[in-house]
Amino acid sequence: MRAVVQLVKNASVLIDNEIYSSINKGFLILLGISINDKKTDIDYIVNKIINLRVFKDNEGKLNESIDSISGEMLIISQFTLLGDARKGRRPSYIEAAKGNDAELIYNNFVNKIKDWYYSDKIFTGIFGAMMEVALINDGPVTILLDSEKNF
Repeated sequence: MRAVVQLVKNASVLIDNEIYSSINKGFLILLGISINDKKTDIDYIVNKIINLRVFKDNEGKLNESIDSISGEMLIISQFTLLGDARKGRRPSYIEAAKGNDAELIYNNFVNKIKDWYYSDKIFTGIFGAMMEVALINDGPVTILLDSEKNF
């Protein structure tokens, strides 16, 4: 499982030219699901996200978690995070989970975040939909997470 976690001032997702979800200060999370992902991968990424200390404290240091600033989260599925472009010019998505399997893991991830954080502060897109994601990155601060600890 891979996640791109972006600290944002605000973010939104449009589906069919209409705003489906939007957040203010918090995290935009792009989530890529692997064919090998299990409950332990979900737990690892959720724990990392909840405990990341990347928001500024009173001294301007990146020292606060999302909980301490009462931030919101927008979680978007993004299979292309599993793209492998090391060979050739066209990425291979052979490691990305497909269809129903990926959707089940995505939904489990969202539910786990809601269990660990405030469910009324968690927003999503629609799995598998064509989405337009807009954001104003804060910092900018962008963190890459990988449950296999490849980076």
